Amino acid sequence: MVLLHVLFEHAAGYALFAVKEVEEIGMLLPQVEESVLSLAKFNSMVSLAAFFPFKSAQAALENMNAISEGLVHADLKLFLETNLPLSGKKKAVLGVSDSKIGAALQEEFSMSIQTGGVVSEILRGVRLHFHSLVKGLTALAASKAQLGLGHSYSRAKVKFNVNRADNMIIQSIALLDQLDKDINTFSMRVREWYGYHFPELIKIVADNSTYCRMAQLIGNRKELSEENLEAIEEVVMDGAKAQAILDASRSSMGMDISPIDLINIERFSSRVVSLAEYRLQLQEYLRSKMGQVAPNLAALIGDVVGARLISHAGSLTNLAKYPASTVQILGAEKALFRALKTRGNTPKYGLIFHSTFIGRAAAKNKGRISRYLANKCTLASRIDCFSEVPTSVFGDKLRGQVEERLSFYETGDMPRKNVDVMKEAVKEVRWSELLQEQSENGTNGDAQVRGSGLREGGVNRRIFKILFQWIQNSVYQMQFGAFPNLCSLSVCDSAIIFSTVLQQYV
Repeated sequence: MVLLHVLFEHAAGYALFAVKEVEEIGMLLPQVEESVLSLAKFNSMVSLAAFFPFKSAQAALENMNAISEGLVHADLKLFLETNLPLSGKKKAVLGVSDSKIGAALQEEFSMSIQTGGVVSEILRGVRLHFHSLVKGLTALAASKAQLGLGHSYSRAKVKFNVNRADNMIIQSIALLDQLDKDINTFSMRVREWYGYHFPELIKIVADNSTYCRMAQLIGNRKELSEENLEAIEEVVMDGAKAQAILDASRSSMGMDISPIDLINIERFSSRVVSLAEYRLQLQEYLRSKMGQVAPNLAALIGDVVGARLISHAGSLTNLAKYPASTVQILGAEKALFRALKTRGNTPKYGLIFHSTFIGRAAAKNKGRISRYLANKCTLASRIDCFSEVPTSVFGDKLRGQVEERLSFYETGDMPRKNVDVMKEAVKEVRWSELLQEQSENGTNGDAQVRGSGLREGGVNRRIFKILFQWIQNSVYQMQFGAFPNLCSLSVCDSAIIFSTVLQQYV
């Protein structure tokens, strides 16, 4: 005979139910599904063995977070150890709803865990009749507990979301793309509308934003005179073009337009101009956010393309998990599956096609440089995702590698190895951290120098420690090639000279 107990997690607490006649129930699953809806039939199948109410809303939130992450909370462990018959002649089986928490319980208690099948149907009945099965718990109290825990759990998830900084980038790039479409559509509407009155202006001014400013400035072309020439030149930034606009206004083929029509055109033009100005501000905001969240990816492939990659992946963490082959065709999924279906050629690039590197490569090298660029984008995204201090040094080095690879395809010059480039990047990062720390210590004055500092030389022990490491690795020969005489000195003498030189720059 098997003793089946079912664990049910509720906002009010943990409940353990004992299932009667488990072997017969296992054989009659359709009858279980039918009896779930009836409380009388369901009471004949299960009985409440134990109930552990949560002491507070904070305790309920902690337990639910542990359950969602597949961890065994101390309250759950104590509850099961107290009420679950772990030893005896009869074999005890515990039924749970989630396989993740089931694996954690099996590892903790070394007992048989069952999920799915009849357990799912029993838990469905328990969820339906829970307030009737537990004495002293009303349906209203159970509903309030669920509502309160749901708000607390959602609030904690949003507050401590690791991708909350990525979400700002995703929304910004989506809004930027939408603004580009809207500004283009609205500008074409202004061109068509104002073109009835001044059609020659369309050929003279090609830029949409500039055209809207000119339509707002000129208004009625018949009122345009030499006095407006300076204002027109400020907008178009070209004296010859400003004179051409003035000459065209005097011999224009456009029709006359009423003042009320001009007022509406000017209002609409001002809205388009304000949208174009806001787009520039949004692009600057996106640049600053990319510098904070993914500086290396932005330095490598650009702010807009990097933001599109993050947006398409869902977050920077998801992008860092992707292999280089996925990043290469990210954004070209339809073409990929169409090629697989028709057994044609698969796409060579997706969103990374908008980078300048692929456009500069020759036609025969576009696929090769796209693979190489996707590899570097994967490295940059992983560095941005898992590094503690944001820095663009690695992105600049990776960009230099892509430039060298392009030069290799064109001229045949061998590029540097990735190991050597990454070593240089690591040294630059350490050196910048060293200078920053020393500058912070220097701004505090001599009174703030602690026991770890050397007052005579003004160089702390951390600098000497890193200095000796660099000397042992012969780094000073590469970083300070302008001082070849240092190589012939001893390590101690070189350290003293190096510290003296360092004091002049720190």
